[in-house]
Amino acid sequence: MLDPSSSEEESDELLEEERRDVLVAAGGGSPRSLPQPPRDSRGREAGAARAASPSPSVLSEGRDEQERLQREEREKRLRLQLYVFIARCIAHPFNAKQPTDMARRQQKLNKQQLQVLKERFQAFLNGETQIVADEAFCNAVRSYYEVFLKSDRVARMVHSGGCSASDFRDVFKKNIEKRVRSLPEIDGLSKETVLSSWLAKYDAIYRGEEDLCKQPNRMALSAVSELILSKEQLYEMFQQILGIKKLEHQLIYNACQLDNGDEQAAQIRRELDGRLQLAEQMARERKFPKFVTREMENMYIEELRSSVNLLMANLESLPVSKGGPEFKLQKLKRSQNSAFLDIGDENEVQLSKSDVVLSFTLEIVIMEVQGLKSVAPNRIVYCTMEVEGGEKLQTDQAEASRPQWGTQGDFTTTHPRPVVKVKLFTESTGVLALEDKELGRVVLYPTSNSPKSPDLHKMIVPKNSQDSDLKIKLAVRMDKPPHMKHCGYLYALGQKVWKRWKKRYFVLVQVSQYTFAMCSYREKKSEPQELMQLEGYTVDYTAPHTGLQGGRMFFNAVKEGDTVIFASDDEQDRILWVQAMYRATGQSYKPVPASQAQKMNLKGGNANTDVSPLYTDRGQKHGMDEFISANPCKFDHASLFRLLQRQTLDHRLNDSYSCLGWFSPGQVFVLDEYCARYGVRGCHRHLCYLDELIEYSENGSVIDPTLLHYSFAFCASHVHGNRPDGIGTVSVEEKERFEEIKERLSSLLENQISHFRYCFPFGRPEGALKATLSLLERVLMKDIATPIPAEEVKKVVRKCLEKAALINYTRLTEYAKIEEIMNQATPARKLEEVLHLAELCIEVLQQNEEHHSEAFAWWPELLAEHAEKFLSLYSVDMDSALEAQPQDSWDSFPLFQLLNNALRNDTLLCNGKFHKHLQEIFVPMVVRYIDLMESSIAQSIHRGLEQESWQPVNNGSATSEDLFWKLDALQMFVFDLHWPEPEFAHHLEQRLKLMATDMIEACVKRTRIAFELKLQKTNKSTDLRIPSYLCTMFNVLVDAKKQTAKLCILEGGQEFASQWQQYHSKIDDLVEETVKEIISLLVSKVVSVLEGVLSKLSRYDEGTFFSSLVSFTVKAAAKYVDVPKPGMDLADTYIMFVRQNQDILREKVNEEMYIEKLFDQWYSNSMKVISMWLADRLDVQLHIYQLKTLIKIVKKTYRDFRLQGVMEGTLNSKTYDAVHSRLTVEEATVSVTDAGGLQGITMKDSDEEEG
Repeated sequence: MLDPSSSEEESDELLEEERRDVLVAAGGGSPRSLPQPPRDSRGREAGAARAASPSPSVLSEGRDEQERLQREEREKRLRLQLYVFIARCIAHPFNAKQPTDMARRQQKLNKQQLQVLKERFQAFLNGETQIVADEAFCNAVRSYYEVFLKSDRVARMVHSGGCSASDFRDVFKKNIEKRVRSLPEIDGLSKETVLSSWLAKYDAIYRGEEDLCKQPNRMALSAVSELILSKEQLYEMFQQILGIKKLEHQLIYNACQLDNGDEQAAQIRRELDGRLQLAEQMARERKFPKFVTREMENMYIEELRSSVNLLMANLESLPVSKGGPEFKLQKLKRSQNSAFLDIGDENEVQLSKSDVVLSFTLEIVIMEVQGLKSVAPNRIVYCTMEVEGGEKLQTDQAEASRPQWGTQGDFTTTHPRPVVKVKLFTESTGVLALEDKELGRVVLYPTSNSPKSPDLHKMIVPKNSQDSDLKIKLAVRMDKPPHMKHCGYLYALGQKVWKRWKKRYFVLVQVSQYTFAMCSYREKKSEPQELMQLEGYTVDYTAPHTGLQGGRMFFNAVKEGDTVIFASDDEQDRILWVQAMYRATGQSYKPVPASQAQKMNLKGGNANTDVSPLYTDRGQKHGMDEFISANPCKFDHASLFRLLQRQTLDHRLNDSYSCLGWFSPGQVFVLDEYCARYGVRGCHRHLCYLDELIEYSENGSVIDPTLLHYSFAFCASHVHGNRPDGIGTVSVEEKERFEEIKERLSSLLENQISHFRYCFPFGRPEGALKATLSLLERVLMKDIATPIPAEEVKKVVRKCLEKAALINYTRLTEYAKIEEIMNQATPARKLEEVLHLAELCIEVLQQNEEHHSEAFAWWPELLAEHAEKFLSLYSVDMDSALEAQPQDSWDSFPLFQLLNNALRNDTLLCNGKFHKHLQEIFVPMVVRYIDLMESSIAQSIHRGLEQESWQPVNNGSATSEDLFWKLDALQMFVFDLHWPEPEFAHHLEQRLKLMATDMIEACVKRTRIAFELKLQKTNKSTDLRIPSYLCTMFNVLVDAKKQTAKLCILEGGQEFASQWQQYHSKIDDLVEETVKEIISLLVSKVVSVLEGVLSKLSRYDEGTFFSSLVSFTVKAAAKYVDVPKPGMDLADTYIMFVRQNQDILREKVNEEMYIEKLFDQWYSNSMKVISMWLADRLDVQLHIYQLKTLIKIVKKTYRDFRLQGVMEGTLNSKTYDAVHSRLTVEEATVSVTDAGGLQGITMKDSDEEEG
């Protein structure tokens, strides 16, 4: 059970003063909650006493103990008294209802549950669960675990009781929504499906395997307090809140008759009358609380009147069960104090007799007849029953030997004193008999107080009947309508009614909640003979009147100008009548029988004496009578309510729900009912609530700012006179307390905004930060109607965010332990730590943007200023670490990239103060780095090409690959910097492009020179095979052509386009011209081989010495040996030379386009050389050897180059046509002179030839 006492410490004098404030009627005094020192207060007090007096006496220690016990006793008595008032509110509410529209609160998480949750997620990440998940989900869970679950801010919020399972789930849902949105689309699988699947897996991890079966039961048991509670549950709740024992509750319950609605309604009427009397007394004596203006004093009386009037109307509006649907609720005005209440005419509204018509239900059960002798045993008998004036019912038939039925008849009547007739009949056997024979009858006069059990009644039989002892056993049950409060026989004598002393049947009827009537009835009458409305009467016990005959125990009802005397036959009946009329009149005076009053006087007013059991019960024996009989109007309910609200809030914040300061529906209901019933001012209620909420919030509890806003707005509208229901009275105390709370609240809100990352971690509670800012704006308003200028609010928020920047960075450096490291670490370690700190800073800014930017949507520039302030604090540590780095150290570039990538994507921080500072630091470093890289690349080109072996490496040589890699890496490095300032970024790009252009130009020129030198060293015979290093050089130039397009094209604006295009075209033209020159040199080399072959064929020209010598030698030798056919070796050797070099070029040169160009030129030049050779011999017939060789060379060359892809236009050029026609003519000439000389070699197209 929770300790209901508060945790404040005050002196004993304050305790006594507060006790007096509580027990004395409200007079505008300062209400305070009940103070109680903590459990160790005695030790501290004793310690203080020892400090003051080194040797305290045993007497002083005993006095302290006695004072403590007395204080605890006072507090216990006060809580018991408060519980009596609360129990009455619960038992008979007539103002408030339990709200059904309140937000359902979630179960809070505690530290143990958080630890279990961490373990479950760690087990999932370690693969120790059976939950199947993909890598993306595992990454999401890992991020959630590292960033959220392990956060000390979350642990702090859990400790404060402001976290629920739904908060944890919402944070995870927001995280995965961003992740899933970034995933690529998958056909047949929507992102909503992925989200729901991930959330289901999260729920499985959260619950854990062992809790799957326990969860439903636990939720069913713990969710009760958030639902609509029964009266028993409300009693139990406030027993816990106030520390009331079960026995004490039972005693109070029985003594207060909490289950008796009439008693509770009467208690309410007495309380309201008491409040009216206090208001009258205050108006007469002019003793008012101190108000802001004197005119409010009269207004205060009007407020009291209207509040009591409203309560009376509420009570009057409660339905009263009338016992029949035809009875309509009477809306009657009270006559007493009508002028004071200003509710209409002063004349009393009289009840008519038709207003008090009652409706009764009678049940008549006929059991059996005894003593029936006059009829034969086999004769049929039956009974009839009727209520006079109503219908008649009949029982079943039975034999006279066994006249038993058990038949029930139900009747409805409006007669309080009905006449019931029951008759016994036997069937007539005579032919002429028209009616059955009546054997006997009985006439009964039941009332609501008559016995309900079956009884034997002697029947009246006809004359000369043999059944002289005929009896019938039956039961008559007449119900008591709910609005008939009491009935019975009384003697009465009055001045206006019942003017003759006689015995009458009286009924006390409740017409409405405030209207009762004492009515006398005659038999068989539905309307009363006479009635007396009890408004304004006071009932009390009286001594016997000697002059009146009849009646033993007397009491009377007295009113101005009228006295009615009543008498009953016994004491018990008198007590019941007085008690019922006491409830009906609503009088404040409680009648006490003379015998009990005498005994109480003899005992000195002690209630422990044994008297009538109706007045002395277990409550009196246990000392509860003092609390039960206490007059509520004499208590300071403002102070009592403050105690009640504090204890209730303490209980609420310590239950199992994350309530954020909101009361449960049952608690709201009881507090509302208490305030309305006992006149607690709304402003006082909310001021106390604000005071408690602010105190809890200052001590670390999570309180919903919307709740603070609601209470503050109510108090502000009250104090500033702008209430929705009109202007009300404002006491000086309320205004002073409001100003004090306003100042405290303003400080609290500013502190929360300054600590927004820790008061609202990860945006939890949802919308709380935004509500806090809205509340701050409301608090800063001077009054309720005048809005505060936006700049003033902005100024306060800016100040808070400046503090927040320092707080956030200080805690971040404490977490990273940066101070210790920066003082002792090496430069490399310093840079590493500053880089880590930068990651943390970026994470903080990203979390601020993700979770808190929506709250600051009104002032996005303030959040940017906060970030700049935060980064400026980081820049101090960053500058210190960078200054410690050695010269020409490039390890700090990742720091720039990290910070720049985070800042350049933020529209508010890009090129902001810190961003510009970052650029200023790194501009010299970037320029220096590029300078050194340019020098290094230039040197590597020079040294590399001097020592180049021209072995093929990837697309070129080792030197070219290194060059292009360095240029590309340097440009990518600068590109990855994403320099934010456009001009410097363009300058860097332009410089790197120029550098690449110069470097490529140098490489191309050096390669061109090396190619020409190497080519010159090769031979010109058909043994020539193009070396691989020449192909490598060719590839270097080809690669340079490609790299030029990548490394030398500037992606700038139009202002640079023309200038740069002109410069770029130079390097492009240079590379292109160099490639053409290389191709020309190579073609010249291979064509020179053809020229060598043709020069060998020139030896066979007619008229030369060598030709004559060869012809003679061949002819002479042919006579003796088989001479081989001349000319085929030379042609075959050349053709092999061409084919193998074509294959080499195809294999080792990377660019197809340049190979085709080379082959085109090679073929064209070859044909030109052959054509020129033939042209020189236009007038000379070719030697057979020459003709065969040329035919084979030309045909094979044509075919080989066609296979290599040379176009038809180039193959069938005019030069080729001239060569083809000449060789065809020569072939025809030889075929005429020497048909077998060509040996099958011909210019005709044929595939039968070899090779």
